Amino acid sequence: MKSLEKDWLTTGLIDFEYKKYVLLAYLQQVKSNFKSKKLYPDLRDLQYHYDYSMYFKDGINQMSVQFPKRIRGVNPESLDVEYEFSNQPQSEYLSEIESIMEYALPRFKNALHEGEQIVAEVQKDIHIAPIGILPLYKNDGYLLLHEPIIHETRVYQYNLTIFENKHERLRGLKTFYVETIKKSALSTFENIKIDLVKRYKHLPNPATYLVESKYVLPLEETFLPIAKKKVVEVVTN
Repeated sequence: MKSLEKDWLTTGLIDFEYKKYVLLAYLQQVKSNFKSKKLYPDLRDLQYHYDYSMYFKDGINQMSVQFPKRIRGVNPESLDVEYEFSNQPQSEYLSEIESIMEYALPRFKNALHEGEQIVAEVQKDIHIAPIGILPLYKNDGYLLLHEPIIHETRVYQYNLTIFENKHERLRGLKTFYVETIKKSALSTFENIKIDLVKRYKHLPNPATYLVESKYVLPLEETFLPIAKKKVVEVVTN
């Protein structure tokens, strides 16, 4: 089982024991990933499922004034509860959904808390620092990921993006892999930046950040996502 469908709560067989099995299988895999320090995308997915369930719970609480409508599901993009008209209230359907939801909510919350604790621990051993003089415009530049233990520096070009959803205005970081450089006495981080400027003329004066991890971490699942968050924090503050 790789992931939990966005609308897992309201689609397919609506049976408490079946949904419980699906949920526990998913959470078992998530916790196994957490033990291996693989945090993403599981942490984002958990947050989504927790929010989804909370919005659905609010929708059920509104049902007392919504009959003869029944809940069809939750829009996975807007998290709005969707209804459909029915001449017969689906009390058994709603009761089963409610039981599943009440079982799932605290387990999503506990898994989220566990993942956030691991993030906090990992972040203590990850440090960010600018390379050279930073330009005034820092929304585009380079991100250098370095793990001293393996003597490699991964180079990414980054671009700060701003997007909005129904609830908030968000900032994110798009990254594009450039190359991996073996670290040596000659390949200092300053020299790496100078070489990038010489070879890639589209960024003549790039903001460049070094993100170092004390320990080797899963790249795509942990190191890169946390590095991107740190760069967003530095660039936007």
